[in-house]
Amino acid sequence: MPQLAFANTFWQSYDVLEKPVKAGVRKAMEKFQQFSIADLHADKGLHLESVHNARDSRMRTIRINDFWRGVVLAPDDGSDTFLLLSVVRHDDAYTWAAKRLYTVNTATRALEVRNVVAIEQLTPAFEKAAAKAPTLLFAGHSDTVLRDLGIDDQVLRAVRTIIDQSQLEAFGTLLPEDQFEVLQYLAEGFSPDEVYRDLVAERRPSDATPEPSESLAMAIANTTSRITLVTRPDELAEILDKPFEAWRVFLHPSQRRVAYRVSYHGPAQVTGGPGTGKTVAALHRVKHLLSRTPDARVLLTTYTNALAATLREHLALLLGDEKQLARVEVTTVNAFANRTVRTLAGRVPTPIGDADERQVWRRVCRKLTLPWSEQFLAQEFRHVILAQDVHSRDGYRAASRRGRGSALGTRQRDRVWDAVEMFQAELSAATSATHLQICARAAQLLADADLTVHGFGHIVVDEAQDLHPAQWRVLRSAVSPGPDDLFITGDPHQRIYDSRVSLSALGISVAGRSSRLRINYRSTEEILSWSTRVLVGSRVDDLGGEGEDSLIGYRSLLHGKRPQAQGHPTPQAEAAALVKRVGEWVEHGVAPSEIAVCARFNTTLSNVYDELAGAGIPAVRVRDQPGADVEGIRLATMHAMKGLEFRCVAVVGATAKAVPFAKEVTPSEVDQVQHDSDLLRERCLLFVASTRAREALYVSWSGEPSPFLSFVSGSQPS
Repeated sequence: MPQLAFANTFWQSYDVLEKPVKAGVRKAMEKFQQFSIADLHADKGLHLESVHNARDSRMRTIRINDFWRGVVLAPDDGSDTFLLLSVVRHDDAYTWAAKRLYTVNTATRALEVRNVVAIEQLTPAFEKAAAKAPTLLFAGHSDTVLRDLGIDDQVLRAVRTIIDQSQLEAFGTLLPEDQFEVLQYLAEGFSPDEVYRDLVAERRPSDATPEPSESLAMAIANTTSRITLVTRPDELAEILDKPFEAWRVFLHPSQRRVAYRVSYHGPAQVTGGPGTGKTVAALHRVKHLLSRTPDARVLLTTYTNALAATLREHLALLLGDEKQLARVEVTTVNAFANRTVRTLAGRVPTPIGDADERQVWRRVCRKLTLPWSEQFLAQEFRHVILAQDVHSRDGYRAASRRGRGSALGTRQRDRVWDAVEMFQAELSAATSATHLQICARAAQLLADADLTVHGFGHIVVDEAQDLHPAQWRVLRSAVSPGPDDLFITGDPHQRIYDSRVSLSALGISVAGRSSRLRINYRSTEEILSWSTRVLVGSRVDDLGGEGEDSLIGYRSLLHGKRPQAQGHPTPQAEAAALVKRVGEWVEHGVAPSEIAVCARFNTTLSNVYDELAGAGIPAVRVRDQPGADVEGIRLATMHAMKGLEFRCVAVVGATAKAVPFAKEVTPSEVDQVQHDSDLLRERCLLFVASTRAREALYVSWSGEPSPFLSFVSGSQPS
């Protein structure tokens, strides 16, 4: 009986199919499990046929229905494994199949695909241009070195025409996957030895023979990062029934290396830009820790309730084991701190939000006739007093105010401390506290608690870039220092809650245990390049607060349409254009639940909801945590988009008054350092919102556009 395997290109096409077409795919796939190879070729319903003029003689198409065809790579070497490549509309299937050639990479031994026709057509023209170029991108690497890294003759000829990185990227969708990734690493300045160690050696089978095998079945077995092999009769139904979210927890080799390392001798840190799989790595680390320490409890924590709910769902999909899942607590740091205080102290103060906190500071300012604003005092309390766990006037006098732009003498500090005491007394009288005060109390209680009861064996932290030092102290106190105590993932470029941290000062040293993920597996290169321009020229501190972070080497292997950015003369015109754009996405087969509309303010979202409802398009708020089965366009604030992803994203209301929002930016005359930090946070907010899109990004505004969109051509009202 034949075996069946699925390429990653199949999942990309299958996800967007309507239910009747998916049913046709299932029916066709079942025949591969029921029929012999001879019967497959003879079956008139399946209609397994060769592709005329195909560059790969193994290319076949199968009938799904009258309008859709499956493209299959059939064995011609006596093996019995068929590889399903894609599901394509009938008229496009034969052209798609005819241009593609599948080969075995000589270094990684994985199966790769190239658009052989396009490469042949482009290379001669590029050779003419290369002959006149003063320098070539890969001139410093010999043919021997490139061949050792898996570059074959056709690709090598093309490589010798490449002048710069933009030309390499233009070749990206045409070249074999592993070979293109090797070239990207070399173009970013990595040495051949580093590329071999981090990429080739990671993917090359340990039992690889001196010469690569041309067996299709062997190549498929060696390509676990891009191909799923069906190994038992009931597995086909499981694979096709599995929701697409399950494939989002699939590990790529660079992620597997950090997630499944046997053990770290202390806290470990993984950083990377949006879509590089930090959260996926965190989920798999939880799985590894559960299997390695059968009795240990694991805390998986993140920043918001919505993110915690998503992590819980994805972890359940990954584990598929209720007993293991029961040993994991998935929650936010604030929720864990709240529970800890209630458990260990018997009573927890009522937490207050930022708006209520500002009102208390405003009253304190009036009572003490202070020369500072409530915004300044709230920031001083957050960034100095709570951040350094200061408990006394003398402690505050001696505290470092690094990162605060306005100097304070001893007398001024005393006046600030008077305000702090009045603030704390008012909250205490009302049995209230800020979330960070509750975190500080939880850390104190955990320091004397029995961690076998109230703590954890391991803690995995996602979205770490926005945690405050008080929140870090809770986590540090909840697990005993030692191997595999903390596994931390985050991206400083997505820091949207103005937290400044020195991990080493908090007893969390990741020296020698830091990894960086550079490949975006979610968004297209076009979306990625557009979004990163929002941050151009900004200095971003690294996750641990010890230096500067960079997006150098950050790239996507996916390609698609360029983001669309459009200005409008009025909010009404902008809303009408949005409804039209969302309607087009739905008409093209995108499920409403895979479309998100985000804005800075909830008031804008309310207007969007009304406009969509008027057009008969259902919508739901992300804050209501709708399940995957709830139909409707997802509406969210930019802050609530953190950690989420959608096929299509519309960012609306990106005006000069919304991003940056003046009330969230400290005036430069009050504190220039804080002013610059606030502006960076606002840039990061727009960056986060834009990078939630996998396939399509649409950004709009009415009136004056955000100054962060100055790179957009024609960013003026139309």
